[in-house]
Amino acid sequence: MRLDSLVLIGQFAPLHNGHVALLHRALERADRVIVLIGSAGRARNSRHPWTAAEREQMIRAALPTESARILVRPLRDHLYNENAWIAAVQSAVRDALGTDGPPSQHIGLIGGPENAGVDYLRAFPQWPREEASLLDGPRAGDLRDSFLEDSAEGMAMIRAHIPPAVADLLTSFRETPAYRSLVEERRFVERYRQGWESSPYPPTFVTVDGVVVHSGHVLLVERGAQPGKGQWALPGGFVRGDERLLDAVVRELREETRLKLPAPVLRGSLRAQEAFDHPERSLRGRTITHAFHFEFQAGELPPVKGGDNAAKARWFPLSDLRAMESQIYEDHFYIIERFIGTL
Repeated sequence: MRLDSLVLIGQFAPLHNGHVALLHRALERADRVIVLIGSAGRARNSRHPWTAAEREQMIRAALPTESARILVRPLRDHLYNENAWIAAVQSAVRDALGTDGPPSQHIGLIGGPENAGVDYLRAFPQWPREEASLLDGPRAGDLRDSFLEDSAEGMAMIRAHIPPAVADLLTSFRETPAYRSLVEERRFVERYRQGWESSPYPPTFVTVDGVVVHSGHVLLVERGAQPGKGQWALPGGFVRGDERLLDAVVRELREETRLKLPAPVLRGSLRAQEAFDHPERSLRGRTITHAFHFEFQAGELPPVKGGDNAAKARWFPLSDLRAMESQIYEDHFYIIERFIGTL
């Protein structure tokens, strides 16, 4: 049965020939394809080098004659709230179809075979699933690595597995300051990981982060070094071997923000704590962070100043954070949301 619409969810980072084959399959089976571009709004890093708008441009460039039948919507991450992510998918599809969209039984969901690591497709039983075989070839992560090698060999790999129009876009992207920063970050991460190659087991790092909320503001620091240089982050860092977690976060708050509140006052303002353990939350490797939410009564904001590894420290109104999502390091935006609610 031909469907009115097929939904395709993906990162498309970058769009490669396998994605294009999947899109062609969807266009054969449905009148229109709703493409949801994941991780929209996230800060650039070597795992998420391109904005949602840039990835949409790749799709449009690769399939120019079918552009009118492809509806593209950005899809934000909700790393620590699966139901919120499912609701975001449902809302994006409804928005793409508009009020005159077809009934739900005429919508399907297209993806690779069940053994291809696409378990999230099971979260939408209301939409029949259309399976499509995947092309042989490198995955998007391999192509990202090749692209960020900044070499002729890397670009040869790109051109062999990516539509020519997309390769041209990436060639132009190589001339931007954003590309230079991503290459620098990737090289830093490679050196960092090489330092642990002799370990008998893959290391797991333990860090702490402080979510300090005061009078409708949250305290953030600007990262002074890679990874994420120049991005805003929660104050925090690695736990020392002789510290308890709460002691570590209090120390990091003082070192990175020069927050002069006494330790007993900080501890007395603790409202919640939680471990955040998404396997891909950090570029440096498996990193589990323990975040602590401190809440203070309304009043004058304490002075802060960047210190240690932080170039700056600053209080930001909570209402500004949504617009800042693309400037916030790794998963820190989603950690803040976990404690204070959807922004």
